[in-house]
Amino acid sequence: MAEQIRVVTLNCWGLKYVSKDRHERVAAIASALARSDYDIIALQEIWVEADYNQIQQSVVSRLPYTKLFHSGALGAGLGILTKWPIIATNMTPYSLVGEPTDAFGGDWFVGKGVGSVTIMHPVLGPVQLFVTHFCAKGGESGPEYNRTYRLVNAWEFAKVTRQAAELGRYVIAMGDFNSIPTSLPMNVVLSHAGLVDSWAASHAHIPPPSGMLSPIEGVINYGVTADSPLNSYRDSEPSGDPIVRKYQGKRLDYILFRHPSPNGSNDHLPRLTCRDSQVVFTDSIPGNSCSYSDHFGVEATLVIDMQAEDKQDDMASLKDTSAMWFNSPSELSSNAIAELMNAFNTSYRMSQDRSRKELTIFGASILALIGLIIGSAWVVIPWLNPVFVLLVIFLSWQATTKLYEGFIFGNWERKALQNVIEDLELHKQILVSQAPYDR
Repeated sequence: MAEQIRVVTLNCWGLKYVSKDRHERVAAIASALARSDYDIIALQEIWVEADYNQIQQSVVSRLPYTKLFHSGALGAGLGILTKWPIIATNMTPYSLVGEPTDAFGGDWFVGKGVGSVTIMHPVLGPVQLFVTHFCAKGGESGPEYNRTYRLVNAWEFAKVTRQAAELGRYVIAMGDFNSIPTSLPMNVVLSHAGLVDSWAASHAHIPPPSGMLSPIEGVINYGVTADSPLNSYRDSEPSGDPIVRKYQGKRLDYILFRHPSPNGSNDHLPRLTCRDSQVVFTDSIPGNSCSYSDHFGVEATLVIDMQAEDKQDDMASLKDTSAMWFNSPSELSSNAIAELMNAFNTSYRMSQDRSRKELTIFGASILALIGLIIGSAWVVIPWLNPVFVLLVIFLSWQATTKLYEGFIFGNWERKALQNVIEDLELHKQILVSQAPYDR
């Protein structure tokens, strides 16, 4: 006996007043999903509640159970729609999501995190679904501390998904991870949480590219979802990123899954495998020249095999595809832990230096402000008064901003980093203490 779960994830690029053609695109997304046969839909960047409601209403006859997650000042932009009853929900904000002065990045204002719902599946029982959107800042080149916020996101995401499996639940995790498959953040997600990448599992036979790819090959063979020349919203002259040149874009969107953690009572659980995965929403909107979003979506068909316990020969192939759910939990390598620790410690020192500079500017601004206030009493030229007023306003704003950045946010950032560093230190000690027993 076998059943299947059809899953799709899509970054909708739904920023109010900012995203181009938002109304047309959301209507097209809703129409496309209404014609689909997905059992689970995960959405990111769906920040306008009316847009979410439009999509929800289009699929309500098939997917009546939904959750829009709320976080930060503007909302998390995350949503899940499913055909099976939701029995629990949770929203876990990430401890570091950007800087409050980075208005154009916006990660801090939306309170990025990981949303989850637990559904009651008729065959698998409790299944915990996760949706997330990692911070974008940092790119893929340069030292790892450039991606500190994203690495914190990855560690905290891996922890909550691993905990779900340890509670005896199947896990399906979806979203825009803003990380290519070979990056350290994805290493953390896959290794620490024991998650399996549905695309990698269903495309294991595809060799690395040996020459220049066409944009279609990048999508079909290597799962490109962002920065593709096929997307109408791609920059006309994208950055000279070697990954973009090699693959004609980047694979940043994923559908991941795993079984519950093994114990004596669940050795013969149904096996969850990926039969097929592909990039979707690659065409232009019907009757229009624009794409559905600035990202393509990803779909996967996960097969539930109830006869897994009788197929001992299949266990070897299961291991070959990096599916390790029936064995010991996957763990981060010592090199990965060292990379993480180095990135976090470097960021901690940089945060200290930045705070000192910002507090110095705060002090200088206060002194200048006092000098202006005192000096204005001796100025008798009328036309200089507006200049003094503008200078006072500017110095007041700068002093307030630097005080907040240097003292409040600086301490906030370092305490969050300290928590993650101590968490990793503890995890490293536990792995070292368990090593003799594993042998």
